[in-house]
Amino acid sequence: MLLRLFVLAGFLGLPQMLFATTVCTANASNLAFGNIAMGASQNSSATVSIDCNTFGLSLLANARVRLCLKVGAGDSVGSTINARLMGSASLAQLPFQIYRDASRTLILGNTDTEDIDLDLQYGVPVLGGSGSTSTTLYGQVPAQLGLTASSYLQLFSGGHTRLDYRYSEALLGIPSWPSSCTSGGKGGASITFPFTATATVPASCELNTLNNLSFGNVPGLITTHHDQTTHFSYTCTNTTPWAISLDDGLNANGSTRRMRHVSTSQYVEYELYKDSARTQRWGNTLNVDTHNGIGTGSSQNVTVYGRVLANQTAASGNYSDTVTVTITY
Repeated sequence: MLLRLFVLAGFLGLPQMLFATTVCTANASNLAFGNIAMGASQNSSATVSIDCNTFGLSLLANARVRLCLKVGAGDSVGSTINARLMGSASLAQLPFQIYRDASRTLILGNTDTEDIDLDLQYGVPVLGGSGSTSTTLYGQVPAQLGLTASSYLQLFSGGHTRLDYRYSEALLGIPSWPSSCTSGGKGGASITFPFTATATVPASCELNTLNNLSFGNVPGLITTHHDQTTHFSYTCTNTTPWAISLDDGLNANGSTRRMRHVSTSQYVEYELYKDSARTQRWGNTLNVDTHNGIGTGSSQNVTVYGRVLANQTAASGNYSDTVTVTITY
C-alpha cells in the first residue's frame, strides 16, 4: 500500500514538472530619414528584432510561436495611419508613411489586415530553448514641395506599437500552431516595441529657370533709354530668408555694367534694376542692393528690369555680357 501511494504521488507531480512558459521581447531600431530634399522622395527602414524564450520543459521538445506586429498613427497631432506626420518645434509637419513591403505599397497599420504576421519555431531541449526572428519596417517621405526647414520627429510609444503573440509547445515532437496571435495554443501576451521616426529639412534654395535678357535691335546712335525685362524662377524652403544678388558682369567699368562687341573692344552701357521704375539698381552687396525675401517651399518668380542707357554711340554688331546670379540663404 505504501509503495502504491509513492508511485501515484510521483506520477501526479510529473505534469507540473514539465509545464512550460514562453516569453517574447521585441526591440525596434529608429526610422531615420536624414536630410530631405525639396521635390525628392526619401526612403529609410527600421528593424524589429524579436526574441522568444521557453522555460520549464524537461524533455526534448519544440515550441511554435505566432506573432502579429502592429503600428499605430504615432504621437504627433493630426497624424493618422493613412496620413502619418512628423512634427517640429516650429509646429511645421512633414508627411511620411510606413509600409509592410519593400515596394512601399502596403501600409503598416494596427488592424489584423494591416499588420505583419510572423511564425517562429525552435527546439526546446531539457533546460529550455529560445528562438529569434526579425522584420523590416519600410519608411518613405514622399516627394513634395512646400517644405519648411526644420528638424522633425514622430514618437511611436505606448499604445502606438503592439506585438501580439501566442505559443504552443509539446513535450515531444512538434506542436500545432496556435490558431491566431491572440487565441489558441498554451498562452501568450501583448508587448510593445517603441521607436522614433526622424527627418531634417535643411534650409535650401535652387534656381529653377534662368532666362537671358535680350534688348533686341538698338540704333547705333542711342538717344533714349531702351528697356526690356526677363525673369527667373527659384524655390527656397518655407520660411527660409533669401537674398538674390547680380554681379556687375564680365565687362564692367567700375560699377557700370557694359556689353562688349563680339569682335572689337567697343562697349554698350546698360543697367539692371529691381523695380519697374528702374530706380533701384540690382547689385551684390547683401541687404543693400540685393533682392530679399522669404521662401515658400514652392516655385517663386522674380523679374529683372534691364535698360540700355541713352546718350551713347555704338558700332553695329552684336554685344553681350555675362552676369552671375547668386542666391544666399
